Amino acid sequence: MTASTRTSAEAAAAIGCAVAQIAKSLVFRGRDSGGPLLVVASGVNRVDEKKLAALVGERIARPDADYVRAVTGFVIGGVPPVGHDQSIRTLIDADLLELDPIWAAAGTPVAVFQLTAAELVALTSGEVADLKIA
Repeated sequence: MTASTRTSAEAAAAIGCAVAQIAKSLVFRGRDSGGPLLVVASGVNRVDEKKLAALVGERIARPDADYVRAVTGFVIGGVPPVGHDQSIRTLIDADLLELDPIWAAAGTPVAVFQLTAAELVALTSGEVADLKIA
């Protein structure tokens, strides 16, 4: 893209789609295990960290940029839902299943790719869950 796609709003503006159609990749860290968790959420939704913690069975933390790059191989603002440096448990916002098409980061803050929610679930082996703040 010629414009930034770093945020959901920027990506939607660059593509010409609704912000909800942006599948944003958010990395979290298990507070006790230290393991990475990836949540792919609709661009309009905020993740309810209490719901996420209950689903994964441990408290979670927001990692710093160095952790995100170390586990995914990508910088914040360009983290795609696939192609990470290590296996990451992935949870997918159920709201994305109602949208077609959706758009996800493609590895840089100026690149995106189009797919369907069904393709996202298949590519990531993701667990669909209600993770948004009500």
